[in-house]
Amino acid sequence: MTDYNAKFNAIEVTDELIAEHGITKEEHGIMLDIMGRTPNYTELGIFSVMWSEHCSYKSSRFWLKQLPTEGEQVIQGPGENAGVVDIGDGQAAVFKIESHNHPSFIEPYQGAATGVGGIMRDVFTMGARPIANMNALRFGSPEHPKTRHLLSGVVSGIGGYGNCMGVPTVGGETNFHKAYDTNILVNAMTVGLADSDKIFYSKASGIGNPVVYVGSKTGRDGIHGATMASAEFDDDSDAKRPTVQVGDPFTEKLLLEACLELMSTDAIVSIQDMGAAGLTSSSVEMADKGEVGIELHLDQVPMREEGMTPYELMLSESQERMLMVLKPGREDEARAIFEKWELDFAVVGKVTDTRELTMMWEGQQVGSIPVPPLVDASPMYERPWEETPQQDIIAASDVKAVDSLTELLKTIMGSPNMASRRWIWEQYDHLVMGNTIQAPGCDAAVVRLPETKKGIAISVDCTPRYCLADPKQGGKQAVAESWRNLTASGAKPLAITNNMNFGNPERPRIMGQFVGAVKGMSEAAIKFNYPVVSGNVSLYNETNGIGILPTPVIGGVGVIDDVSKAVSIDLKAEGEDLILIGETKGWLGNSVYLDTVEGREEGAPPPVYLDQELANGDFLRGLIDDGLVTASHDLSDGGLACAAADMAISGKMGAKLVQPASSDVPAHAYFFGEDQARYLISTKNAAVIIEKAQESGIPAEIIGKTGGSDLKLGEGDAISLAELREAFEGWMPEYMAVEL
Repeated sequence: MTDYNAKFNAIEVTDELIAEHGITKEEHGIMLDIMGRTPNYTELGIFSVMWSEHCSYKSSRFWLKQLPTEGEQVIQGPGENAGVVDIGDGQAAVFKIESHNHPSFIEPYQGAATGVGGIMRDVFTMGARPIANMNALRFGSPEHPKTRHLLSGVVSGIGGYGNCMGVPTVGGETNFHKAYDTNILVNAMTVGLADSDKIFYSKASGIGNPVVYVGSKTGRDGIHGATMASAEFDDDSDAKRPTVQVGDPFTEKLLLEACLELMSTDAIVSIQDMGAAGLTSSSVEMADKGEVGIELHLDQVPMREEGMTPYELMLSESQERMLMVLKPGREDEARAIFEKWELDFAVVGKVTDTRELTMMWEGQQVGSIPVPPLVDASPMYERPWEETPQQDIIAASDVKAVDSLTELLKTIMGSPNMASRRWIWEQYDHLVMGNTIQAPGCDAAVVRLPETKKGIAISVDCTPRYCLADPKQGGKQAVAESWRNLTASGAKPLAITNNMNFGNPERPRIMGQFVGAVKGMSEAAIKFNYPVVSGNVSLYNETNGIGILPTPVIGGVGVIDDVSKAVSIDLKAEGEDLILIGETKGWLGNSVYLDTVEGREEGAPPPVYLDQELANGDFLRGLIDDGLVTASHDLSDGGLACAAADMAISGKMGAKLVQPASSDVPAHAYFFGEDQARYLISTKNAAVIIEKAQESGIPAEIIGKTGGSDLKLGEGDAISLAELREAFEGWMPEYMAVEL
C-alpha cells in the first residue's frame, strides 16, 4: 500500500525552507507550538499562505479596528466576502474593492483580468448579481519604457473580463506618477444587487454535511500568489510569472448563473469563493467561522494537470472556483445544476466536529492542522511607526502667477493626469444591461436598479500626493471626495469599501503613512455616517526599497430614490447661472497648479473641515432633490477652473466665470486653488438658491453664466471650447498611438 504521506511530503522541512516560505523565526516558534511537531511540507505551505500579509493582515489588523464598520444601513461589515448595505424596498447593495497589483505588473492582461474576476466572485458568492464594475489604476511616469505596455495590458484585461461577463464597467480613475514606475496599482471594485433577506455567508455548519467543489478544474497557476503579494519586488520579479493566475470569463459567467440558480433553492448552507490561497483559505475560513472542522479528500478535487500534489492543490489559485457546504441529500440536485452549466462538481469532503483542517488522499491522511490557532494565533504586529512631518503651508501670494489663465488651463487639461480617459473607458462596455444612467466621465456613475426608478451611485477616489504630504489629511480627503462625488450626483452616500495600497510596513515611515491614513479615514467616515463595510490591504508595493505613494483608495456607494433626479456634470442650456458653493481661500499647496507652473510637489495639502463638508453637501443634495440644479460638479484637482472646463467640455457649451469683487484671493489661486468642500452648479433658479444658502449659513455666490463657444476665466482672455477639447481629448490617444 502506498504511503501517501511519505510520497507527497518527502521534502524535508528545514529552517531554510521555512524562511523561503516567508515565515520568520518567531512565527516558526508559534507554528511548532500549535502543531507540537514540525509540520510536513503540505502543512508548511498552508501556514505560509494563511500567515502571509495578504491573507492575515498581520501588519494592519491592529489599526483597521479603528475604522467605523457599523450603522443602521449595514447588513454585513468586514469579515465576509463583501460588504452589504440595505438600500430599502427589501434590496441590498453588495460591494467590495480589491487589489491585484503585483500580478498585474508581472503579467498585465491576466493580472487585471483575474482581479476583475475575483472581485465579481466575492460579490456573487454573497448571493448578489453584479450590476457594475469600477476600477482605480495607477501607472508610472508616461515616459517610463514600461508604462504604455502596462496600461494597454491592464485596460485590455479589465475590458476583456468584464465585457465577457456582461457586467458594465461604469467608471474609475487612472493616474500617472514616477513613484509607480516599478509597482503599478490595479484596484477593482464590483457592486451587486441582492434581496436583503437572501444573503449567503461562509460560515460552515452541520456535522457530516457534504463539502462540495464547483467551477473550473484546479491547475498549477497562481501557487503562492498570496505570498508573492506579501513581498516587495526586486530585479528578479519577471521570474515570478508562474504565480500569476489565468482567467476564463466565459467559465465565470457560467459559474455565476449556476450559483444564482442553486441559491434560488435552500440547498446551500454556506459558500466561499476560492480566491487568494485557493482551497486553503476557503476551507479554513469556513471552518473557523462555523467553529467546526473540515475534512478534504484531495484526490477527489477536479484536476487539469497530471501528478498534482496535495501541496499544489491546497495552494493553487486557479480561477472560477467555489467551495460550498450543502444540506445532506441535496448533492444530486446541485450536481444537476452545475452539470447543466457544463461546470465541474465534486463532493470533496465533509464537515467534522474536530475543528481540524484534515487532508486525505485515497483514504490516508496527508496533513492536519487545528483551525482555531491557525487563525487566532496568526501574527498581529504593532509595527513601529513614525508620524509624517508636517509640511509648510504655501501662501498663494508666494506662488508664481501666470500671464494667461486660459493657456494654463489648456496645458493642465491636456496633461497626463487631467486629460480625458475616453481612450480607456471606450474599451469597456459601460452600457450592457441597459441600466447605466451616468457613464464614465461624471463625478459618480449611476446605475438604475432593474424595473425600478431607484439607482445606485458609485465612485472611487484618492489623491496620493495629499496622502504623502499629510497622511491623515489625505485619508480624510479621500473619504470626503468620495462622499462629495456621490452627493454631486444627487445620491445619499451609504457606505464605503477601501483599498489600502502602501509600501513596506516594516519601514516606520511607511507604517506611519498607513496609521495616519486610517486615522483620517476614520474621522471622516464617522462624521458622514459612512462606514467601511469591506476592503483590502495591499502592502509591500515597492521595488528595491523604492515605494509607491501612499494610496488609500475609497470606493463609495450611495442610493438615489429616483434616477430622473440624478444630476450630471455637463452644462445643459445657455443663460443659466453658475453658483460656487463653499469657501474659496485659494489653497495651492501640493496642487496641480503648483506642480504645473513651478514643478513642485510640496506643501501642506488643503485642510478638510468635516463640518463644512457635511453642511455644504447636505445643502446641495437638498437642492438637487428639489429640482433646482441642472448640472453639478465637485471641485478637486485643478480647482474651479478645471471643474468649469469639465462641465463645459462635457456639455459642449461655453461659460464665463467672474471672481466676485468681495474676494481678495489672487486670481490664479481663486481659479486653481484646491480648497475642499466646494461644488460648482448651474441653475435656472439662482435667486432661490442664494436665498436658501443665506438662510442655511452656506457660502454660495453667483460667479458666472453659461453660453457661447468659449470659456473665460475672470478678466483675462477666453479660450475656445474646440481648442480646449482638442487638448483634453487628444493626449491619451496620441500617447497610446505610439507603437508598443
